[in-house]
Amino acid sequence: MKTKLTYIFIVLFLFSFNGNSSLRWNATGHRTVGEIAENYLKSSTKRKIKKLLHGKSLAFVSTFADEIKSDKRYNNFYTWHYVNMPLDSNYEDSEKNPKGDLATGIAYCIKVIKDENSSDADKAFYLKLLIHFIGDLHQPMHVGLAEDKGGNDFKFKWFYKNTNLHRVWDTEMINGYNMSYIELAKNAAVLTKEQVKAIQKGSVENWINETHQLTKKVYASVKEDENLRYRYSYDHFKTVRSQLQIAGIRLAKVLNDLF
Repeated sequence: MKTKLTYIFIVLFLFSFNGNSSLRWNATGHRTVGEIAENYLKSSTKRKIKKLLHGKSLAFVSTFADEIKSDKRYNNFYTWHYVNMPLDSNYEDSEKNPKGDLATGIAYCIKVIKDENSSDADKAFYLKLLIHFIGDLHQPMHVGLAEDKGGNDFKFKWFYKNTNLHRVWDTEMINGYNMSYIELAKNAAVLTKEQVKAIQKGSVENWINETHQLTKKVYASVKEDENLRYRYSYDHFKTVRSQLQIAGIRLAKVLNDLF
């Protein structure tokens, strides 16, 4: 009986690990974005958000949009986590997903939060989604190609184990760095006020197009069936860290404007 229970525990553990590590910045990435954003919020914004989220931090709620994926009631939000377009296109000129995408999802979240007639419960719900989607927007493979599902069907090996391009940028490099979200946030680059203002300029569509420029470089950085190891992280993890910081700074801008 003990052996059987041990086996069940192992299976459940592996299922949980695999189920929580695809199609997104991993939890550490999203929490890093939330933690960085907290440092750029106005005091009045912090108070209003704290009240709406019942004291929860941005980092704590940043993974909510992924957590509800297992609930079929929220299937309509699935396509809001990404936007697909050809590598030689931009968001404005690309074919739009009739079910919605990152840009339309973010716009809807902002609309609900700004609406004076929205209940606090609805505002809190869409605020959690907004926090997550701003993070997703800055992960290059969330602005990837439709034909390979944003790199999920772009297969190769990571330290001799089967993986894909989306997973490496979502999870593998961050996990390999072995820092908590607090540590990653605290060790973000020191920026001047002018640099922060420059990062916060532009619209959501501008930010999508900017990330898409990185997407092109990511696709060119690896060949299918290749075996990636330390060198790939050495060459690219600085981009991951930069994108997490940029996402946090821009999330703070969006929230300060909202509240």
